[in-house]
Amino acid sequence: MLNERIKQLRLERGLSQVDLARQLSVSKQSVSNWENDNILPSIEMLVKLSHIFSVSTDFLLGEDDRLYLEITGLNQTQLTHIQQIIDDIRGA
Repeated sequence: MLNERIKQLRLERGLSQVDLARQLSVSKQSVSNWENDNILPSIEMLVKLSHIFSVSTDFLLGEDDRLYLEITGLNQTQLTHIQQIIDDIRGA
């Protein structure tokens, strides 16, 4: 599950394995090994992946399918607009 999530999130963001490796300061081979389920990323890398992809470590591990938006730093007016957009989309 973890390997599939890493690959899915990477592709959804239009990143190559090289791009992701650069952001994590690891080799492309490390990313390839994670995605091919040859090895698991360290806990430190798991946390870094969660930050890069703005998901929880539980999501990466397949323990939680909920997705979250990072809204830190937005004011109440901006948060209200985002909630209205979400409500509109759910109502569609």
